[in-house]
Amino acid sequence: MQCAVCRQNAQLWRVVDGHAYSDCDSCGSIAIDAASVILIDGGLFPRSYDPSYWEMEVQAARSRSFGVSLARAAETILYCRRPVNRFLDIGSGPGFFLDAISAYLPSKSQTHFFAAEKFPPEVHTSHPGYLVGEVGDLEGTFDAGICVEVIEHLTPLMLDGILAQLALKSAPQSLFLFNTGLPSYVKNEDIGYMDPLRRGHIISWGWNALRTAFGRHGFTIIPITGKSFAFLAEYQSIDPTRPEDRIWTALPENSSLLRDPEMGEVMFILGLDGARAYI
Repeated sequence: MQCAVCRQNAQLWRVVDGHAYSDCDSCGSIAIDAASVILIDGGLFPRSYDPSYWEMEVQAARSRSFGVSLARAAETILYCRRPVNRFLDIGSGPGFFLDAISAYLPSKSQTHFFAAEKFPPEVHTSHPGYLVGEVGDLEGTFDAGICVEVIEHLTPLMLDGILAQLALKSAPQSLFLFNTGLPSYVKNEDIGYMDPLRRGHIISWGWNALRTAFGRHGFTIIPITGKSFAFLAEYQSIDPTRPEDRIWTALPENSSLLRDPEMGEVMFILGLDGARAYI
């Protein structure tokens, strides 16, 4: 097989619902076959993101937003080496993350947190920071953000387009956490993660592929110790400090952002413990 990510020769990994996936030694990715990627780039998705998809996905999206997304956002803010005044949820789906932030950081929700979704479901958040559109349509730049369960749906061409837009909206040393099943996670923890017809998961991105794709736009890829389902991308990075060490020297402004007059330190503690839990 030819790897759809790097175009090098790769071996067959598995056939899932009639779609062949390759396992590439060159870029490290598990990817749906190259012919399918060409069709997807032309608009023919194995899984259409229509109302029936969102009917299936909406409960999972809400659960992630009030759980995983909150935890990943809190730790990202602690890892970030610049004050976080504008935080972005990339590919937010219904935007329930903004509703979760409104519940747990009500004093900062409408001033610091934003989200973008190009193909929103009919039912979505009414938060003023929610944009129906692309990252490039947003105003200003961002200091940090998350992208949860998105890039496994994207072809290399689609990912490149999003990263090109994100680079234009990123301040120097801005930091973004991408939550997605990496190949070690797929192979060792959830072989069913590659799911073309139900969830639309087509690529598990290998480290070499990520470094190439993100590096092209000025981002440095930073692994997170113990997390086979997440990585960091830092724009114009100048700090080699490991993520697990950054939490002990978090910027005072960022630690303060995670504390709320009404909700107290729950988000700060969630970020600190979430960062430490997998070490």
